[in-house]
Amino acid sequence: MLRRLNEMETLVSTAWLEEHLADPDLVLLDCSVITVQHEDGSFHNESGLAQYQQSHIPGAGFADLKGDLCDSASDIEFAIPEPAAFCQAMERLGVGNNSFVVLYDSSLSAWAARVWWMLRWIGFDRAAILDGGFGAWTAEGRPLSSGLAARFPAQLTPAIRPGLIADRNEVMAAITDDDVVLLDTLPAVYYCGEEVMYARPGHITGAINLCGTDYLDDSGHYKTLGEIADMLDLDRNRRVITYCGGGILASLNAFVMTRLGYRDIAVYTASLQEWASDPANPMSVCS
Repeated sequence: MLRRLNEMETLVSTAWLEEHLADPDLVLLDCSVITVQHEDGSFHNESGLAQYQQSHIPGAGFADLKGDLCDSASDIEFAIPEPAAFCQAMERLGVGNNSFVVLYDSSLSAWAARVWWMLRWIGFDRAAILDGGFGAWTAEGRPLSSGLAARFPAQLTPAIRPGLIADRNEVMAAITDDDVVLLDTLPAVYYCGEEVMYARPGHITGAINLCGTDYLDDSGHYKTLGEIADMLDLDRNRRVITYCGGGILASLNAFVMTRLGYRDIAVYTASLQEWASDPANPMSVCS
């Protein structure tokens, strides 16, 4: 079993996961966040912990992006915690240096991709996302559990890759840097300013647009790498900074681009929550 786990790719199927649920080095984590829509079109996000306790894949722990995996002192929702705090949270979930981590969520895998990207940020590459997520697992009638799964703390040694996270200053410099691509990953209606989700309409000046959910088919599975490559025709020698509203869809883009072989990618995790709130940060709308 261990040999097969060593060959694990960054995207695994439900069949692969069910076959490997009993492998001792496997750490399975539900990363779900629940988005609650309001009648006026606004929304708020809630931890998926209650949903997880009702039903999850057997053996899965819960990775709480509204709890231990964010900086709760920040005004930015889903702000990344300090590396040491993130490592400690992962250790409590059983992630150690020799673990093989599979991440999933109950939505479109962007939440799982955010945790995947943070793991890469601290130098941990032995992680994959479940293709189709919890939706595919339940649709196929695979086994389920409830309650809290037992976790056994592990030891995780970080090797931080600071270049995987971009801040406001780097994004500002990128606007006039031809060697950097700014990639807006929100739906086109927000990119163009036809609808407004954050403090100001539109996109960071100079950014191009490719919505993260466009990489998924109608069932929530990822499209083939060939199909995605046709959508992402960027110069691989240029640095790419992805962003969205809070660094979630941006992480999905970063995940996909990593699978395609792009090597110089960063996620602007504060994204438009931070950028749009300051009038000094340039934004544009489609003409």
